[in-house]
Amino acid sequence: MNATQASLLALLDGCGGELTGGELVRLAELRIGQFWSLTRSQVYRELAALERDGLVEPGVPGPREARPVRITGPGRDRYRTWLTEQLPSDSIRIPVLLAVSFGASLDQAALRELLTASRQEHRRRLHDYEALDADLARAPDGEPWARATVSFGMHYERAVLAWFDTLPAQVRPPAPG
Repeated sequence: MNATQASLLALLDGCGGELTGGELVRLAELRIGQFWSLTRSQVYRELAALERDGLVEPGVPGPREARPVRITGPGRDRYRTWLTEQLPSDSIRIPVLLAVSFGASLDQAALRELLTASRQEHRRRLHDYEALDADLARAPDGEPWARATVSFGMHYERAVLAWFDTLPAQVRPPAPG
């Protein structure tokens, strides 16, 4: 099982019913899109593998032959075991760090523009997380699991923004005006 498969099974389990591949893509973007990217092609490829392995089963095709799937009992057991007992180690893949790492060989003006744009993007993401957290706080049950995930996002974005402020002067993008 891989992380994409586990995520799809968890999304299906959480919805309590059937979803098409397109609906899973939209739900994934909403629920985990800020920290886990899934492409439409990945979703369909993994759904085929999950069905082949008996972890999802097809429902009745709908309009335009959209075919919903639902999680099976073995699928539920498999993703829950994977998430609690088989989670792989974290790996850091942050594109802007790649640019900074090789910054000495890059055009400095272009690198500074990239860092400035990246800082602005992280400020926007922090703002979005804060707005989402406020919305979740107003939910009847307070959405504790979703808010815990959003909290990580807010802490991460604040850490990245603090990192920009501590970069050596030769690397640091100009402070926002």
